[in-house]
Amino acid sequence: MPASARLFLSLGAALAAMAVVLGAFGAHALKGRLPAEMLAVYHTAVEYHFWHALGLLAVGLACLHLPDSFWLRAAGWLLAAGVLLFSGSLYLLVLSGARWLGAVTPFGGLAFVLGWLAFVIAVLRA
Repeated sequence: MPASARLFLSLGAALAAMAVVLGAFGAHALKGRLPAEMLAVYHTAVEYHFWHALGLLAVGLACLHLPDSFWLRAAGWLLAAGVLLFSGSLYLLVLSGARWLGAVTPFGGLAFVLGWLAFVIAVLRA
């Protein structure tokens, strides 16, 4: 298996597992402790986290066919960065109350968009 496929498949699976754990934590430990608005923010973080973990799995599978694609590797790293910046900033905002973390979130959203566009370029150049 190409190293790029192994990397993004394992990273995607690990992030998916983490999304399940964090989703369960939010549903059970945070429910009743946080206002509905903050629970909605947490839910958004989990949702984007999970969808983009699946995106990383798609990148990993595509790497089986295009192991040397610069654009595919860029897509994987951008999606991973998006999870960290977007979902990570929202998790921390909800858990810490530090509202300034909301300024980090759009950078994660941009990483998501750029990651998906890099995926498109990788496929079109194949």
